[in-house]
Amino acid sequence: MAAKTYLTHEDISKWLEDMSSQATVLVPASVDRAVKFVPYDAQTQIVLEHQATAPPKEAVFPQTETLLKYRYKKDTEHPETQPLEVKEDVPEDKVVVFGARPCGTRGFVIYDRVFTSDTITDPYYKARRANTAFITIACDQVENTCFCHWVGSHPADSEGSDIMLFPVQGGYLAQSVTDKGDQLIKQAGGTKASGEQQKEADTIQARVREELGEAPDISDVPASLLQIFDNLDFWNDVSAKCISCGACTYLCPTCYCFNITDEAYGLTGKRIRTWDNCMSYLFTLEGSGHNPRMTKAHRLRNRVGHKFSYYPELHEGVFACCGCGRCIKHCPMAVDIREIALRAKETADDEQSVSA
Repeated sequence: MAAKTYLTHEDISKWLEDMSSQATVLVPASVDRAVKFVPYDAQTQIVLEHQATAPPKEAVFPQTETLLKYRYKKDTEHPETQPLEVKEDVPEDKVVVFGARPCGTRGFVIYDRVFTSDTITDPYYKARRANTAFITIACDQVENTCFCHWVGSHPADSEGSDIMLFPVQGGYLAQSVTDKGDQLIKQAGGTKASGEQQKEADTIQARVREELGEAPDISDVPASLLQIFDNLDFWNDVSAKCISCGACTYLCPTCYCFNITDEAYGLTGKRIRTWDNCMSYLFTLEGSGHNPRMTKAHRLRNRVGHKFSYYPELHEGVFACCGCGRCIKHCPMAVDIREIALRAKETADDEQSVSA
C-alpha cells in the first residue's frame, strides 16, 4: 500500500482549485438547510465536519437523466412512413467527488453488481462510473444512526473510493486506493506523513470503531425475513408509523429503482430516466388498477426484504445496505431499519420455537 501524504487545509484548497480546472468537482455544501454535493467554486462553503444529508449517488446515477433523443423525419412522398433518428446521450464528462464518507461511496459497489454485471451492462452508469473519481474522508466521529459495522463495513472502508483521507491535526493524511487515485494524488502536493501523524490517525480510527460498539450477528436475517414473509401482523406493526414519504429511498446510497418515460414535442422527443420510490403506492400500480403491494406494510416488506434478503441471495451474501443510517436519521416518523431487522430475526426464532 502506498505511503500516506500529509495535506494541510491550504493544500486541500489548492488541490480542489487545480482539479476543478480539469473536471467537475462535487463537494458537500449547505443548500436549503441540507448538505448536498454541488459543483465546487472558490466561494463554496464546504461542509466536512459530518455526513452529508444526501449521498453522492447523483454523480453516477442522476435523479433525472436523458438517455436518448429522437426525431421523426417527415416524408411527404410516403406519408405512411416516418423515418426515425435516434441519438444516445452517453455522458463523457470527468467528475471528482470530494468529501463523501465511506458509506456513501461504498454504495456504488452495490450498484456495480446490478448495472455492470456479466449479463447486463448499463452504458450510462458504466460511463459515469468510469469517469468519476471519489476522494473519501474516513469518519472521525460516530452518529447514533450509524451502523456500517453491522453490514460488513467500517468507518475507514476504502471499497468504492479512489483516495482515502484520514483527519489529523491541521489537515489530512491522504492515501491512494486505485490507479485513478494515484493520478489525482500527484496533483495534491503535500509532504510525506510523519510517524506521529500516522499514530494520530490510527488513534482516531481506533476510537471511532470503539464508539460504534459491538455489532449484532445479522447473518441469519435473510432467512428470517423469508420465514416471516407472510406474517402480515408483523409487517403491519413495524410499518404502522410510516407515512410513505419515500425519504428513506431518495436519501439511500444503495437504492437504484427507476422509471423511464418518453417526452414528445411534435416530431421530436427524448427518453428520460428518473429515480422511483418503492414506498409509493404508484410504484407497483398496474394499468388494470391492481396493485400487488397495496398497503405500506407490503411495500416496507419489499424494501427491507430487498436490502437484507433478496439482494444478498443474488450477490454472494452482500447486504444492499451500507449502514449510513440516513433512512433512520431523516425519517420524519423515526422508522428504524435496524430495529426491523432484529425484530424479524426474533420473530422468526419465536415462530420456529412454537412449531418445533
